Amino acid sequence: MDLHALKNLTDSYSSTQSMPVLFMGHGSPMNGIEDNLFSQSWRELGQQLPRPTAVLVISAHWLTRGTHVTAMETPPTIHDFRGFPQELFDVQYPAPGSLPIALETQRLITSTHVGLDHDWGLDHGSWSVVRHMYPDANIPVLQLSIDYNQPASYHYALAKELAALRKKGVLILGSGNMVHNLRMVAWEHLNKPEYGYDWSIAINEAFKKHIVSGDHDVLIQYEKLGPVAQLAIPTPDHYYPLLYTLGLQTSADEVHFFNDKVVGGSLTMTSVLLT
Repeated sequence: MDLHALKNLTDSYSSTQSMPVLFMGHGSPMNGIEDNLFSQSWRELGQQLPRPTAVLVISAHWLTRGTHVTAMETPPTIHDFRGFPQELFDVQYPAPGSLPIALETQRLITSTHVGLDHDWGLDHGSWSVVRHMYPDANIPVLQLSIDYNQPASYHYALAKELAALRKKGVLILGSGNMVHNLRMVAWEHLNKPEYGYDWSIAINEAFKKHIVSGDHDVLIQYEKLGPVAQLAIPTPDHYYPLLYTLGLQTSADEVHFFNDKVVGGSLTMTSVLLT
């Protein structure tokens, strides 16, 4: 996808339209400070998309019992990783929160109780992406947790309850990776452009095909895609954010892919924009 083409979308956007929805392959925390293909596309998105009233992130790195939404005035920047350069730990992203959006999220979700959280903040699945999109940190950012005790179908259905937020100018952003198998990363080929195992390329293409066709049942029941899907999703934490994005997909949405690259053999950065 040519992100520059989004200018037409921005120019024609009106308050009566729904905000776009995103799934971001966030990859390494280093993408939060590096100037590379991925971070450059995130910056372009921030410049070309309609300016949101707030950003609601469903990050692979906030797994909870029950569902919670951050509700503090200024969410702290969480450095939820080890073994990286001090420069990464020094990053602070002081975006405000939004109690009104948190309360609206809580009101809209009726299938379960949503707790108002004052302890979490913004983990790297959130700030590593959003700081490139909105470097001035002047747009409210919230996170919605993933109830890790629930199956894929639960998360897909829960996302549908958030649809009204699109009409309120909220940018809903799932942040994870479609293919995410850290145990099989070819570290020696990490900097080799687009180095991917055959199985990771194949399943990534299958995921894309089903996203375009709107065949969400297959993506919800991804285990039925066989051993290749098990390799791609050994644990579902990084996959569930995609289901939140797909749960918000409507028949009127156009599907765009970007950052469609394999990294280290067993990770894909493939990202989805619904407009």
